[in-house]
Amino acid sequence: MPRAAVATPRDLTGRTVVVTGAGRGSIGLATARILADWGAEVVVTTRSAPVPAPLGDAVAWHPLDLADRDSVDAFAAWLLDRYDGRLDTLVNNAGIHLDLRSTWTEPPLVDGHEIHWRTNYLGTVQLTRLLLPALLARADDGGEARVVHVVSKLHRRGSNVALHDGVEPYDSWAAYGTSKLALVHDAAELYRRHGDRGLRACSVHPGSVFTHIADHGLETSPVLGRLRALAAPLERRILLTPEQGAQTTLHCVADPDVRHGYFRDCAPAEPSVDALDVVAAQQLWERTDAWLTETR
Repeated sequence: MPRAAVATPRDLTGRTVVVTGAGRGSIGLATARILADWGAEVVVTTRSAPVPAPLGDAVAWHPLDLADRDSVDAFAAWLLDRYDGRLDTLVNNAGIHLDLRSTWTEPPLVDGHEIHWRTNYLGTVQLTRLLLPALLARADDGGEARVVHVVSKLHRRGSNVALHDGVEPYDSWAAYGTSKLALVHDAAELYRRHGDRGLRACSVHPGSVFTHIADHGLETSPVLGRLRALAAPLERRILLTPEQGAQTTLHCVADPDVRHGYFRDCAPAEPSVDALDVVAAQQLWERTDAWLTETR
């Protein structure tokens, strides 16, 4: 069985934490369960169906589709109303990785944007900006608040050029990587802009984890889907469990010494060279601000 770093359990009593993307067998669901065990009041999201198993009274659920601006608006409004604007931590775990066979030759568009970019980056940042005033108010009041973006080591497949010009020629893996690179930039820029007020912002690589994200990525190939089902017992032995994959996220949510940066295996790590480009991060922030203004 693979080994993984383990986050130190902390008492999170009194903290309200949002974890997006908590579907069946996901890292998000495992993260929510452990945070609730540590005493946090947790809100989880999925696109439509409620979470597959009861998580207890400490966990609430609400639908959220990151590719739908109205869904993001509705979730943020519901959350702020239900919890009177109180929010300690936002864990942006939800995301998609489609076309694992890399067969697409043209970018599928959602709301005028490539699907991975629209869902993984723009949807996540739209939600984060809507909840940012509540997080900053919590930081002002209690000394800190946190944003954790769950990204991937595949952010190295992305490039700063593609942030603005798109992936040319189109490749779905590079598009996925670019969406995750953008989130690494966003976490870094959040801290640069608001760290002095107590906002902590991190991006994390969870490791290679056995989840159902590959099921969606192979939906266009029933044969490969069946082969993967047959290989599932071996995958489970080789890959991390969702609980193991949740550990670095948990570390960044709860460890008192964590403030900012890119993390893997519950420790700071070096991201790609492109991810260290401060000018690219600032330009991306400004372009995203313009997009958010256009969608209002």
